[in-house]
Amino acid sequence: MYILIVKTSSLGDVIHTLPALTDALQHDPNLQCDWLVEENFAEIPTWHPAVTRVIPVALRRWRKNLWHTWSSGIWQQFRQNLTQQKYDFVIDAQGLLKSAVLTYLAKGTSCGLDFHCAREPLATLVYQKRFHISKGIHAVTRVRQLLATVLDYGFSDSLPDYGIVGHFQTMLSKNPSFTHKPTIIFLHGTTWATKHWPDCYWMELAQRVTARGYRVRLPWGNAVEQRRAQQMATIHSHISLIPKTNLHGLAQEIAQAQAVVGVDTGLAHLAAALAVPSVTLYGATQPAWTGTYGPHQVHLQAHFSCVPCLKKKCIYPDSTGVYPPCYAQLSVDKVWEGLQSVLKL
Repeated sequence: MYILIVKTSSLGDVIHTLPALTDALQHDPNLQCDWLVEENFAEIPTWHPAVTRVIPVALRRWRKNLWHTWSSGIWQQFRQNLTQQKYDFVIDAQGLLKSAVLTYLAKGTSCGLDFHCAREPLATLVYQKRFHISKGIHAVTRVRQLLATVLDYGFSDSLPDYGIVGHFQTMLSKNPSFTHKPTIIFLHGTTWATKHWPDCYWMELAQRVTARGYRVRLPWGNAVEQRRAQQMATIHSHISLIPKTNLHGLAQEIAQAQAVVGVDTGLAHLAAALAVPSVTLYGATQPAWTGTYGPHQVHLQAHFSCVPCLKKKCIYPDSTGVYPPCYAQLSVDKVWEGLQSVLKL
């Protein structure tokens, strides 16, 4: 069996697809899989043993200069790369118009969600086979059920196996540069202002963690996050910034940590995929359908009148002195209690 998975973005969505591939490989040990994914996330499928070839796509970049994409031959080269293999099934695991178009271009029986459960129902017009998978379940389970239905094997709702832990265990065993000092990673960066846990809370949590003898490691992706990390690093010599690196480098850092504390961000899903005990904070969003999923995952949900608002900008009147106000419900005491609970696992 040779299949193509179409799941282009985002970081969390790509990671959510990995357990379905593990299930499929257990069903058919001879399974071969190619994966069509946005270039920024092309590293991730290579970590899974079922993936034969990764086909990068750059829709986000190409849209900015359509004429150059066409006239330079970039699009034609991509089409040639995509169509060089005929697949038994081409599975759109995203259910968007953009992913449906890419599914249509590939060679093979196109499959996806039906009109009633696709994220963008018009996408279903291009599929040769459509399947109904309930919306009211976690995204990881939805994709697992989709592949089980397409490939015709039984689905067991067990804890997901993302299939990448072994890759990083091997890498860490060969890399003496990683120390074995007890380490907590703070995933403090996110693109939504309403997901940010207040800086003063991070500072106080860092003080408590280092006082217990743990190192704190801080990733950063832009200047604002770097400044926040540098400010935290002034608290104690055991707090340090992770040098700017790619996703593989960040995954190695996360894989060797004793625990992770993070907001609702793609790297939190990466920590879950690596089976690292984690405390993840939810204010504007909620974890029921797209939260971190797997063993040793603690979700702390703010309890507030407008939670979850699913908005990138908070419009609630500031009556708590905390921004966003819903995070006044997620105090340092609560997060510290959650972190202690995962550290005892």
